[in-house]
Amino acid sequence: MAAIGRYNSLQIVKHTGFGLYLDGGPDGEILLPNRYVPKDVPTEIDDWLNVFVYLDSDDRVIATTERPKAQVGEFASLKVKQINRVGLFLDWGLPKDLLMPHSEEKRQLREGDYCVVHVYLDKHTRRITATARLDRYLDKTPARYSAGEAVDLLVVEATELGHKAIINGRHWGLIHKNEAFKFLRSGMHERGYIREVRPDGKISLSLQPVGTEASDALQALILQKLEEQDGTLPFSDKSPADEISRHFGVSKGNFKKAIGGLYKQGRILIHPDRIERC
Repeated sequence: MAAIGRYNSLQIVKHTGFGLYLDGGPDGEILLPNRYVPKDVPTEIDDWLNVFVYLDSDDRVIATTERPKAQVGEFASLKVKQINRVGLFLDWGLPKDLLMPHSEEKRQLREGDYCVVHVYLDKHTRRITATARLDRYLDKTPARYSAGEAVDLLVVEATELGHKAIINGRHWGLIHKNEAFKFLRSGMHERGYIREVRPDGKISLSLQPVGTEASDALQALILQKLEEQDGTLPFSDKSPADEISRHFGVSKGNFKKAIGGLYKQGRILIHPDRIERC
């Protein structure tokens, strides 16, 4: 049975003048229109094709080789193209826009806004649908992350404490304000790191490696840059955070810790406007 809203490997069963028919099992033969038939792979009878299966404007099961921005079971930041009494229609990269019913809005949106949504299959209509109510699609079981572990993050929204983000498409986490050393907005994908899994299950995140190993790597980078610039760099513990982030990719706090460690080791001198190699 073809999985609607997901990629499927389906076998070619028929050629016609308007496309290929693929074996959809209980769904019968599924049309892949000519405009989506690939030119660089075999398309003979009994060959297999990797296609995305969804419902067209007439709610017929159809296949495409175009790639949507998300499939069923995934999260994505999508743009609102149109709003009417039925709901909001989101641009997900396919000719038929993705519906988000008004009941699935978390906050009022306007045309042109972006919103992080979860894509699911409506059990009653089999229609691919979006929701901004994300909590019920995230894992509630205790997370088994380790401090310092690298993870993929999808930034969802700003809060008073920082930015909420989805970890590896499974769990909520929080990038605290003091860890957000660069501009963040809803929908951004970031490489992140687990800072702490608290006893209550809440997860603190960092946008930069954590622990002694990360500190050593930053100190090595600073020494390398000093070597490249004849022993002097125009940065110090007084430098603006955005300049430090742009040149070193870390927060000002971590930069200060790193140069402080190098100073204690007797390897650099710290001046108000620069650091120098000893």
